[in-house]
Amino acid sequence: MSNKVPDVIFRNRIRGESVAGRNPFIWVDIPTEEIFSGKSVVIFSLQAAITPNSSNAHLPDYDARYDELKSLGIDEVYCLSINAPFTMMQVAKNIGINNVKMLPDTQGEFTRQMGMLVSNGGRMATWRYSAHVVNGEVKKLFSEPGMMDDCPDDPFECSDVDTMISYLKG
Repeated sequence: MSNKVPDVIFRNRIRGESVAGRNPFIWVDIPTEEIFSGKSVVIFSLQAAITPNSSNAHLPDYDARYDELKSLGIDEVYCLSINAPFTMMQVAKNIGINNVKMLPDTQGEFTRQMGMLVSNGGRMATWRYSAHVVNGEVKKLFSEPGMMDDCPDDPFECSDVDTMISYLKG
């Protein structure tokens, strides 16, 4: 992995302000540059959007400490997973995420180029990690130990918000 984040286009669905009806969403293309250029960003990944570690701790903890991350100079916090946009949106809605932005890496291209792509039960998944990115350059990467395909457990030791905050304060 180079120190620069991969140059990809994320395809996402967002609520269209002027779209009426039962499906008020529009497709938007979000280039990596729009997310990271000129900003200090924390991005963390979930192996799957709905696992005990992901939906009970990893994602909610980053959301709960969002203001503290902002006070440490972070412009935005993104949660990435190889899931469909609607899955990511529903997970955030169902567990009450208000601040962290959900970033579906639907095709796994960002994850692959970050060197974090694994297989989980025959499907693409991202290995659990967190990173501090400044103006598109990865300043610090916290990757969970034991990266492998079909990992029998779900390591969650160093990509947590406490580790990130300690690093940012350090």
